Amino acid sequence: MNTMLTTIATPRSENWTQRYPEKVRTAEEAVGVVRPGHRVFVGSGAGQPQTLVEALSARDELSDTEIIHIFTLGVATYAEHRFGEKFRHNAYFIGPNVRSAISDGRADYTPIFLSEIPELFSSGRVVIDVALIEVSPPDEHGYCSYGVATDIVKSATESAHYVIAEVNDQMPRALGDCFIHVRDINEMVPTNRPLPEAILNTGSELAGRIAKHVANLVEDGATLQLGIGNIPDAVLAHLGDFNDLGVHTEMFSDSIIPLVKNGVITNAAKTLHRGKIISSFVTGTRELYDFIDNNPLVEFHPTEYTNDPFIIAQNNKMISINGAIEVDLTGQVCADSIGDRFYSGIGGQVDFTRGAARSKGGKPIIALPSTASHETVSRIVPHLKQGAGVVTSRGDVHYVVTEYGSAYLHGKSVRERAMALIEISHPKFRPWLLSEAKARRLVYLDQIELPIQTPIYPERLEKQLTLKDGSQVFMRPIKLTDEPRVRELFYKLSSESVRARFLGTTKSMPHRRLQELLRVDYGSQMVLLALTGTGDDAQAVGLAHSCLNPRTNLADVAFLVRDDWQGRGLASTLLKAVIEDAQSKSIAGLTAEVLMQNTAMIRVFNGCGYPVESKLEDGLYSLNISFAPTKRQRKKLAVRATDS
Repeated sequence: MNTMLTTIATPRSENWTQRYPEKVRTAEEAVGVVRPGHRVFVGSGAGQPQTLVEALSARDELSDTEIIHIFTLGVATYAEHRFGEKFRHNAYFIGPNVRSAISDGRADYTPIFLSEIPELFSSGRVVIDVALIEVSPPDEHGYCSYGVATDIVKSATESAHYVIAEVNDQMPRALGDCFIHVRDINEMVPTNRPLPEAILNTGSELAGRIAKHVANLVEDGATLQLGIGNIPDAVLAHLGDFNDLGVHTEMFSDSIIPLVKNGVITNAAKTLHRGKIISSFVTGTRELYDFIDNNPLVEFHPTEYTNDPFIIAQNNKMISINGAIEVDLTGQVCADSIGDRFYSGIGGQVDFTRGAARSKGGKPIIALPSTASHETVSRIVPHLKQGAGVVTSRGDVHYVVTEYGSAYLHGKSVRERAMALIEISHPKFRPWLLSEAKARRLVYLDQIELPIQTPIYPERLEKQLTLKDGSQVFMRPIKLTDEPRVRELFYKLSSESVRARFLGTTKSMPHRRLQELLRVDYGSQMVLLALTGTGDDAQAVGLAHSCLNPRTNLADVAFLVRDDWQGRGLASTLLKAVIEDAQSKSIAGLTAEVLMQNTAMIRVFNGCGYPVESKLEDGLYSLNISFAPTKRQRKKLAVRATDS
């Protein structure tokens, strides 16, 4: 910039208290140093120096003054239309208070990873003439805390030619790498005014459904990165039963406080900064600001540290949770624009996605509602809108979560990605998405067509089961995306197991045949899958298939159990689940065909607790199991009723 500034130098040997009064100014006097053509940095979030911003905006003689910052909570008068040529704002992240100015072309947007902004300042590529910041009153040693916002404020301040600090009595004294000495501040403006607040969102039923699926991906001892908004707050509300969670994040809100008070967030299992919550800024209510005040549990560090993917990755079990505006069927994530209209910014999404991906046991998660505009627009889309930007690339994305479940995409083919994302899209958009996927040749052209009234996945049937030998399996209804698992299960079977299930010699299980098994409506047709776990690497070890004959109201059933899992009681456990599901649908009973040599399966059916009628013909037993009570059972029920 073209105007030199004079810095007030304080000899290091001199007591800071002697020079402090000389630095005190009114806001109007302090901002008088700003000249036309200067680049002025403004502090972030709730740490925006409101008094200084108001005084700067009131100066009539300024022109062509550039204002730079990330998201701020306070006033943004400099971005108003009336100031025309007086100010030009450049946003590194677009907040609501400057969004219209950017949409109208009256302000600029610089897309950049949050972790890389500080280097713009320190390298001199972006010269800061004046930094307007807000700090806490100095302690006995002369150090002021950046309080609620250290983020890029610290690097901007250290790189600025001239520093003006609003010294607010209501700014909390945060701890960590977040201090500036009075000697490094040129002018100080004492104030005593409330910080801007972001009221805690109480959440919605939709956010709660998304949060439930996100919480299923969290483990005890995990370290979390959570932002602000409906979904992060709802996720935190679902974590009350976890143990020793930690936090390493760019920011957090009030929702974290109950988990700290209840002993859920202890940071005891963290592998970096054990026992500490690490953040770069906070945004919330006065309760949150009081919570961080002189609290040794919380450490604030600058963004170049908190958002460094290599630092983030040092936290084992790092869970990053970020939002999106839309996700296309190949996994591209748009998070900063709606079509060609810039809406927010890159922020720290990629920083934490890459950091969590490199963490031992880490999970990067993108969470979003399946629709927008009152369910009239799908946010899972065949392709991003024209002009939309890709924030998180296909290669970076791992988990995508909506209210309909989670899809794991990393290392998956485009076909597998498309099917997984269609499965977690809103049911009414699934036929359209599948049709578009076929048109783009993303999936099999003969892929099962989805009905207009797509059946709702029955989460109630998801259960963790313990078998008679103590082994555990996770049972759930089958999904279209389970095709690779079922194929793998088939090719791990012995020829004897294949013959027992398919009543003959079957050498292959191509896509065409697998589709018939996957064609379920969760009503008249059901497949329950037994898995070795709940993660993406879980293997199918057994399944139970049932198909209702509407004429007889009986469901025909068949079972498949991997050889190394036979003899553990898995088939009996699956049969019990099939019976419970059938009875909940008022199905009268079951039928099955079993080879005479398959004595193990015959024993399973005979041990189901209901009468079994059998007929042997040509080496094949036809079984009929009625749920109606026998005469003996009816007599017992009558006796119990009389006794009661």
